[in-house]
Amino acid sequence: MTGTSQGQDEYRSGMVAVVGRPNAGKSTLMNALIGSKISIVTAKPQTTRHAIMGILTEPEAQAVFVDTPGLHKADGKLINRAMNRAATSSLEGADLVLFIVDARGWTDDDEDILERIKQSKIPCILLINKIDFKKNKEDLFPLLQSSSDKHPFTEIVPISALKGQNLGAVKELVFKNLPEGPQLFPDDMQTDRGLSFRVGEVLREKLMESLHNEVPYGLGVEVNVLEDTEEQIKVDAVIWVDRDSHKGIVVGKGGERLKGIGRAARLDLNRTFGRRFHLQTRVKVKSNWADSAQALRQLGYDEY
Repeated sequence: MTGTSQGQDEYRSGMVAVVGRPNAGKSTLMNALIGSKISIVTAKPQTTRHAIMGILTEPEAQAVFVDTPGLHKADGKLINRAMNRAATSSLEGADLVLFIVDARGWTDDDEDILERIKQSKIPCILLINKIDFKKNKEDLFPLLQSSSDKHPFTEIVPISALKGQNLGAVKELVFKNLPEGPQLFPDDMQTDRGLSFRVGEVLREKLMESLHNEVPYGLGVEVNVLEDTEEQIKVDAVIWVDRDSHKGIVVGKGGERLKGIGRAARLDLNRTFGRRFHLQTRVKVKSNWADSAQALRQLGYDEY
């Protein structure tokens, strides 16, 4: 670790849990604050399945954001329970919570999340996201007022994570509300996740963007081989689906869909890491993998 420009007793550091319902904008926010693609983002709810750390280090403070799966009413499958457990456990040990709600209004899921935050007794900054949907910003006033009545939030900040509106203010508030303490991670570390995990996530992102209806939620990605040579990074990945019929959909006619997904993932990886990737993908069927503890562990779900 490197030193800081201030005395160590003045330095601030801590864990910041980023919570909200599915598709609230948690991953978009964390990526924007870190300035790098740490979490994958799609328009589909429940894109994020794991708790992922994004580390923001500046001379005066270090904030370790924990992007979490969207809290939702589990449908009974182990994967849904694992996702909820990952989101809930992020509150344990957090020094601060960023709670994201949609500017278009609170939902029952938001109220459920707020109850968990109240029980945790952790200081919470409420972020009203997607204000770019509001043409008249005065329309936000009733929502800001009703939100302030729900809980003694440390601050309430209207933002657009996608457009970058008010994110500078969010960063300042986060640093201000972290406890004094030493730097937790080295300056050049942006996430706790390794290359294999991040490659698998980018591939899953492209799959989710290309596929529709229920197919994306029956997908899992396992990176089996990751060979880092001077010329390129070679990846061999298995895409797991839970039905035979889904395998044909993912592969596409003549294998064209899978080729297109692999190409999109490779180009994204090249941009993100500044390296050349070679990506080989296969599709296999593992029936009901999302409800199998063994399969979930194999695919990196630490909760099982």
